Amino acid sequence: MVPLTYVVYTSIWTANGPSLSAYQRLLGSSLFLRTLWNTFEISISAAAASLLLGYPIAMHLARQTSRARAVCSVLVLVPFWTSILVKSYAFTVLFGREGLINQLLSVMFFQRIELPLLFNRFGVIVGMTNYLIPFIVFPVLASLLAIDRSLYLAAEIAGAKPPRIFFQITLPLSAPGVIAAAFSTTVMSLGFFVIPALLGGRKDAMMSNLVDFYTRETLDWNMASAIGVILLGIVTLCALGADLFQKRDTKAGTPASAVS
Repeated sequence: MVPLTYVVYTSIWTANGPSLSAYQRLLGSSLFLRTLWNTFEISISAAAASLLLGYPIAMHLARQTSRARAVCSVLVLVPFWTSILVKSYAFTVLFGREGLINQLLSVMFFQRIELPLLFNRFGVIVGMTNYLIPFIVFPVLASLLAIDRSLYLAAEIAGAKPPRIFFQITLPLSAPGVIAAAFSTTVMSLGFFVIPALLGGRKDAMMSNLVDFYTRETLDWNMASAIGVILLGIVTLCALGADLFQKRDTKAGTPASAVS
């Protein structure tokens, strides 16, 4: 609590005493409003991309035996055990203009190809998605495992095709886990610093990068602290929403678990 209290204190305390001038300057700053909008765009895009990639992985794990699921779960977690800094530098090797992907495409199409995969929003979202996928897979997997298997058997006996079973049974019953995972990953994305700094461009700065700008470039600690307090407020509101959905997911999964 002491660091948080000091940040709040710094955001309102000036040479002339307590003041909300830092917040007033932020609300009138086009740089802050543009960065706030970028932060929401990038966070939601990364959470959506993680969900699109993580949901099929969770479905595959749910269909495995307990032993195979444990082995596959470790494979999902392996990238999570690697430092974000190391992974970000690895992406520069893959996505650079002379990187492996551009070299492979150049060989395939017999001409020099230099796709802009780095230092833009694409690179930021790919890097963040790589980090967030485990946080999608396991909440969704818990929801999928809580679904009563007899529902699938009854649907198959009634002649339902796999797409209809997915859209009428699997997807609705796993929705609480999906929503909770999407909220959680969006909340985590709001505070990302290293990946946007290393893989993004000037137009892809997020709130944390703006804090770094005010503390290192302009030495305006009031503004930096005010941004930190605003970011903390946004993250707290989103975290409360995610916690609400997780509790609903737990309550919804309890009867199915008891039956199985």
